[in-house]
Amino acid sequence: MTVPAGHSSASDPVLPLIAPDWPAPPAVRAAFTLRQGGVSSPPFDALNVGSEQTGDTPDAVAENRRRVRQALRLPAEPSWLIQVHGAGVVNLDDDESPRGGRGAPSREPGGATAEPRRADAAVTHSPGRVCAIQVADCLPVLLAARDGTAVGAAHAGWRGLAARVLEATVRALGVGPPELLAWIGPGIGAQHFEVGEEVRTALLAVEGGAGRAFVRNARGRWQCDLSAIARRQLETLGLRAISGGGWCTYADPKRFFSYRRDGRCGRMAALVWIESGQDQ
Repeated sequence: MTVPAGHSSASDPVLPLIAPDWPAPPAVRAAFTLRQGGVSSPPFDALNVGSEQTGDTPDAVAENRRRVRQALRLPAEPSWLIQVHGAGVVNLDDDESPRGGRGAPSREPGGATAEPRRADAAVTHSPGRVCAIQVADCLPVLLAARDGTAVGAAHAGWRGLAARVLEATVRALGVGPPELLAWIGPGIGAQHFEVGEEVRTALLAVEGGAGRAFVRNARGRWQCDLSAIARRQLETLGLRAISGGGWCTYADPKRFFSYRRDGRCGRMAALVWIESGQDQ
C-alpha cells in the first residue's frame, strides 16, 4: 500500500511511501521510501538516501535523509550501515559495539561523527532506535516480535540470502520464530533477474526446496524469484506470518531505483523502529 507521509511544510513536500501491510502491534512502525520527493539530480533523482557509494553529492543525500526523518517523525537518525552483501548483524542496543555503538551517525568525544558499521542487518529491543536498510533491487526484509518488543531489518540480495543473513537476523533478535512477523519489501522480480548456475547452486545449498524459484530461460540461464526464496527461508526458520512481496523494482522506474536496470542510481530505504509509549 502506497501512502503519503505527512507533517510537511511548503519546503518539505509530502513524501510518497509504502506502508508495510503486516499485523504489527501499534508500537512497531515501519516504512519503505520511494524515489519521489527528494532533491538529488539524475541519475539519483530524487529521494536518494544512499551514502557515498552511490556517487551522489553528500549535501543532497543529507537533505533527502532529513526529509525522511521529518516526514516519518523518526525518533532518531536511522542507523545507516555500510552494506557488504554478507550476514553481519548490528545490535543497536550494544553500546560497546565498535564504530559508534547505537548506530550511525553517532558522535565520538569532541563531536566527530562515527563511521557507519559494515553489516547487512540491524536489530533492536529498545524504543527510539531506527533500523534501516538501503536497497535498489536487493530485498529488504523487516522483522518484528508480535508483542512489539523487538524489531530488525535485513538486506537480502542473493549473496545475503546465500550467506544466511535472514537466519543470522532472526537469531540476533532472540525471539522464537513463531512469535515473529516478517515483511518482504520491493526487489527485482523474477522476470528481470537472470542469474547463472553458480547463483542457483549457492541458494539451493541453503534451502534445497527453493528450486521452484528458478525457471530456465532460452539462454540456458535462470530467472530467479528472490522474494520466493526469502519467503522459503523464513518458513524454514519457523516463521508463519510473512507478508509483502510482489513489487518489482526493475519494472517500475517511476517509483523505484534499480541497479540492474540503470547502473548508477540512488537507493531506497526500509525502516523499522519501536515507538516509545508517549509517541504511540
